[in-house]
Amino acid sequence: MEILWVLLALVLFGFVLLPVFRRRRGMIEQVPPGHPDAADPAHYGFVREEELDIRMPGPDQDLLDVLDLVQRTGDYRAAEQLLAGTEATGERRWQRVQAFAGAVALELQQRPGGVEETPGGQWLRVWRAEHPKDAGGAAVHAEFLVQQAWRTSTPGTDEFRIIMEEARAACGDAALLAPGDPVPYIVELSVARGLGYERAEFEQLWLKILDRDPAHMGAHLAALHYWCEKWHGSRELAYSFAEAAAARAPRGSLLAAMPLFAVFEHLPEVNLVGSFHRSEVVTKAVHGALHAVHSARPDDPMTAHVRHLLLFFLVRGERWSEAMDQLVRIDGHVGALPWTLSADPAAEFAVYRALAVAGYEANGGSPATLPH
Repeated sequence: MEILWVLLALVLFGFVLLPVFRRRRGMIEQVPPGHPDAADPAHYGFVREEELDIRMPGPDQDLLDVLDLVQRTGDYRAAEQLLAGTEATGERRWQRVQAFAGAVALELQQRPGGVEETPGGQWLRVWRAEHPKDAGGAAVHAEFLVQQAWRTSTPGTDEFRIIMEEARAACGDAALLAPGDPVPYIVELSVARGLGYERAEFEQLWLKILDRDPAHMGAHLAALHYWCEKWHGSRELAYSFAEAAAARAPRGSLLAAMPLFAVFEHLPEVNLVGSFHRSEVVTKAVHGALHAVHSARPDDPMTAHVRHLLLFFLVRGERWSEAMDQLVRIDGHVGALPWTLSADPAAEFAVYRALAVAGYEANGGSPATLPH
């Protein structure tokens, strides 16, 4: 009889928790409106969910202005000029190449073209046709092919391999046009993961990046995927890569946050242990990431990436005040991990934002006490 009572209690416990928590890759489901824990983020001046920008992790007004102009007019020249004026080393050129390629991929998805319709992203085709020796256009084209492979086909299929081989050739062309630019090689990191480069070949590619920009955070994040358990490495190899990057990080570098990304990439699919996000390995990685964002340059475009992932872990660890500290710095943009893994990044971000606000207020916080 006692066993029956225990089973009944477990069933009831499950019915209570399931509507509130969704334990897949550590994601949480928002409590319904009107629930006592449903605090209102609007009281803090946060951006409405439907107005959140899912394209980028943080602001880049020059890029947004150019994207708007190019997509409105179909004239690629503003994009060409922006990339030509963006420093080859550093993070911003890589982010802008990704953004232009993503815009083309999205346009093509929305307007695949037909007998009487011009396909979306035609401006990139014109760019490549009119200025085939332009390094910026070549890099965007290579990244576009990579994104198309991941978006439209399945790894391991002939279609996927054909697109990736084309992307690999495009990376080589882009590298020849800009010998000192690490971006074509960073694009190829995704090709290496998709095509399954042997480790010796991957390491040769990695050395080319280190020769050009050894502290490039975006490159390290792209390389980390290769070393992960779900691709061509293991948990141990991924952790080792991330920890080595953090150990050699120069002062002010965000590479100290790399272990947190390694932890995220190896989160269990099902996690019913609430203390996991307060465990030693997570706590140490979170502290490293907090140190990184506190010491990083104010204009480092990769800081937003780290803050978004910090928000995820700080909410999971019920560190409400620190979570709110991240929110006031990143709210408005959600184009970063972990939100981009969701079919609706804005909604996923809004869930964590609401939970952060609720936890903050439950522990005595209010809009008046939140530092900006």
